Amino acid sequence: MTCLGHGWRCGVEWGLFSLARNGEEGMVKQREKLWDFNSVEPGQVGNETVVEITDENIAKYAEVSLNPDPFYRTAGADLVASPTMVMTYAPLLRDEIASANGFVAVERSKTARRQTPFAKCEGRWFLPVKPGDTITGRRRVLEKYERRGSKFVTFRVEAINQRGKKAAEYDYTCIFEYAQGQRSVPPRADAPATTVPETPQPVSFKLVDFEKASVGDSLNELAITESQEIMNRKNDFRLAGQPSDSNIHTDEEFAKQNIFGSTTNSGPATMSYVAQMLERNFPIGCFYNGGSLLMRAITPFRGGDTVTFQGEITAKNEEGGRKTIEARVKGINQREELVCLSDAVLVFQ
Repeated sequence: MTCLGHGWRCGVEWGLFSLARNGEEGMVKQREKLWDFNSVEPGQVGNETVVEITDENIAKYAEVSLNPDPFYRTAGADLVASPTMVMTYAPLLRDEIASANGFVAVERSKTARRQTPFAKCEGRWFLPVKPGDTITGRRRVLEKYERRGSKFVTFRVEAINQRGKKAAEYDYTCIFEYAQGQRSVPPRADAPATTVPETPQPVSFKLVDFEKASVGDSLNELAITESQEIMNRKNDFRLAGQPSDSNIHTDEEFAKQNIFGSTTNSGPATMSYVAQMLERNFPIGCFYNGGSLLMRAITPFRGGDTVTFQGEITAKNEEGGRKTIEARVKGINQREELVCLSDAVLVFQ
């Protein structure tokens, strides 16, 4: 501010302006009750969401998840949602849990904005989800804990169908405070965007036969190349909750201030790739018969990375008429880094 005369008056005006500005910032800080680790409490509940499942949103989810299987694009009595679509039709919405309990999520803060990124997630499925179903999403804080100096919060989300039956649930763990500082960012690979063809071609894989399967058997692999375009499309596809245009998956400048140092894909996106790889090996009913999938994020999956998902059978059991196969899946990038580690339980009829 330049004073062209009446210096004392300019000084007073500048002082008043500074007081007003500082006062306004102070009021914002005072008004914001941040939902940080200390404010999170197990049992805090968010508002319910209601989503109708349609042929169209099942197909769209497959598209943004890079799943070319024509099964998800063919309407009919056999059509069911992809298992990991549960995180879209019954999303976590942690910012809305914060709001429902009188707080501001740190992702929405005007004074201390940061991300609470994905650490791990375990999904469990009980019933098929089909077009015509209406799914109510219920969400709450399950637990919070500290490990090796970092602080974590786990949320439980349940998907209840129109008959009052639980179709699926998942426990989603976020990093609220990270003890190890910012991760280093490797040189970005120049990789083309991976897109789903407009008319996906049928892909046939030999599915696991329970009777013939053995511990140690290798599974069919899946390779995925990630790009910023793909991450943006996945972020934009929402069936419930407020949009989030700026986060560590879409906003490079914001991402640089957070623990990964650049944009990365989301945990649910990577989990959808793991599920797709498993669908190349097991009938989809093996999820919906009471199957489960636990995925732990190890190394960020960044734009330009190509990750190969490879796995093997780790256990085979038959007890009380229930046949199960357990499998471990590793996601390995082009630098031979472990991106994710997953364990699945597949239940045969």
